[in-house]
Order: sequence, then structure tokens, then C-alpha cells
Amino acid sequence: FAVTPLCSPSRANILTGLYTRNHGILDNTDRSVPSHQLQTFARQLQASGYNTGFLGKWHMGNDPTPRPGFDTWVAMKGQGEAVDPELYENGRLGRVKGYVTDILTERAVTFISAPRMKAFLLMLSHKALHPNMLQRADGTVISIGEGGFIPADRHKTLYADQTPPRRANYGVPPRGKPALERRIAGLAPLGKGTVTPDETIRDRLRMLAAVDEGLGRMLEALEKRGILDKTVVILVGDNGYFYGEHGLSEERRLAYEESIRLPLLVRFPPKVRGGSKPEAQALTIDLAPTILDLAAAKPLEGIDGRSLVPLFAAKGTPDGWRRSFLIEYNT
Repeated sequence: FAVTPLCSPSRANILTGLYTRNHGILDNTDRSVPSHQLQTFARQLQASGYNTGFLGKWHMGNDPTPRPGFDTWVAMKGQGEAVDPELYENGRLGRVKGYVTDILTERAVTFISAPRMKAFLLMLSHKALHPNMLQRADGTVISIGEGGFIPADRHKTLYADQTPPRRANYGVPPRGKPALERRIAGLAPLGKGTVTPDETIRDRLRMLAAVDEGLGRMLEALEKRGILDKTVVILVGDNGYFYGEHGLSEERRLAYEESIRLPLLVRFPPKVRGGSKPEAQALTIDLAPTILDLAAAKPLEGIDGRSLVPLFAAKGTPDGWRRSFLIEYNT
């Protein structure tokens, strides 16, 4: 689960193991605590001798310059762009031709394939599933740019004849939720008229297809080097989307299951039982201590999360594991 289902705070939750109130990245535009100062699992691994790399959407401040803890840094300003993105790479900003997911995948495969004696960490943070945004120089969002959610050309007709699956609460307006039942001038009340358009959902899934292909290429690169089964592979999101549930579309920072529940896939044969599906509650703040635990690196001090390693081999939920957690959002 995401403890703050919004891009920037959630990314900081993952990196630091801290709740949002403790790391200080409060929303997608907050600048009061620069992310250059965050104590992250990457800094710990780098201090332990790891060769570390970050690729993609940092999105904690629009400043794309390198953050502490990463030897290799390829990042975009703010939300970034889907086509011909501007990347901060090799010490400067420059345009790179192509589709952003494919570009980042190429950089990831290059990083994985590089000869090295050290263990390594690669954090790949895709632009994919985020819309093309138009922004002012100060980072203020003006509107969704041309095309909205932009898939790769090869995927533009994927799922064209398919209707997205519906949950039972699709188009059903909230009841007993005063904040969501308010009447706001110029906005229709939540219901079937405010759901996400099917083509928007299909475009998001089309964007995801390039991510899936990229993951396959990275796994192949690890296998080619003979280190696939020695490498921890973690796939996670930062927040969910509403696809018309409760009549919601654009919003995602509400404490509903659709927004807070995330995919979390972990592959590491030495310690993760293949095919297992632990049922205990795992949170975004648990990822930093989990990664450091698996790497046998020095833990971060004073964090809110806990290592998930005890869940990987267990056939049930360990005694004393959490049964509740806090979802927070700063207005």
C-alpha cells in the first residue's frame, strides 16, 4: 500500500522508509525540503561500496541535477516528456530522440551490461503511465499536453477493440463522504458522467506495454551476464489510478483501495520463495529497509518502515506483524 498516494511524496516514502510527515516532501510542487537532503537507501548502498544508478522521473522538485547516492544519473525535469525528452545526462541537459520508455530501457540495459567488479543498484523510474504535461518554468502545471497519455507508436492500436474491466463500484457516487458529495460550481457531481474515458484507460495500458517489454530486456541482460538469480528485482508503483470507481477519474490521493493498493513483485531466488503470495500488509515505507536488509547493508536509522524479508519465506503472517497503517495527505 502507498502511505501517501501521490507521486512525489510516495517516491520519497520508498527512498527513505519515512512517512510523509517525517521526510517533508508534501506534494508534487513542494520545495520546502529539497530532495538533495534526503537520507535514502541509495546513499547507504553507495557508502557500502555499491555502484549506483538512477534513471528517469525523479519528480521531487523540477531540478534534474544529480541527487546524493547515485554514481550514474539520467533524469528529467519534473514530469518529463513522452517523446524526445530532455534529459540531464553526463552533466548537462539535452534532447534525446525517441520514446522515453525505450530510451530509459536502453540506458538501463547499458548500465546492467557494463563490466564492473562491484555490486550494483539501479533504480529505474519510468515516465510511463503519466500524461504529457505542459509546465511553466516554475513547475506549475498548465494543462495536459498534446496527446495526453502517449504510448509508443507500435502500441497505439493495442486493445483497440477491448472494453476495460469494470469494478462493481464503477460510476457509483460516494455516499457518506461529505468532501466528495459537495456541489462545486462548474463540476458535475460524481457518477457515471465523471468516469475515466475508455480510450484514456487503453492509452495507459498501452504505455505499460513498453514498460513490460523493457523489464524483459533487463532480465535478459542480467541472464546474459549470469547474475539473474543473484540480483534482487523489485517492481512497484507509487500510487494507483481511478478508472471510474466512485465516479472518480483524475484524482488519486484519496484513501480508497484503487488509489493506495499497489503491485509489488519481488524476485530473488536465494531468499524469496517463488510463486508465494504473502498476505501481510506491506507499505511503501518498507521498501528501503527491505532493500538494505537483502543487501546486508547498514540500516537507515529512525525510519518508520520495516523489512519485508521475514514475509518472503514465511507460509503465513509472522506474529506481531502490523494489522493497520496510516494513510496521510497534506492539503
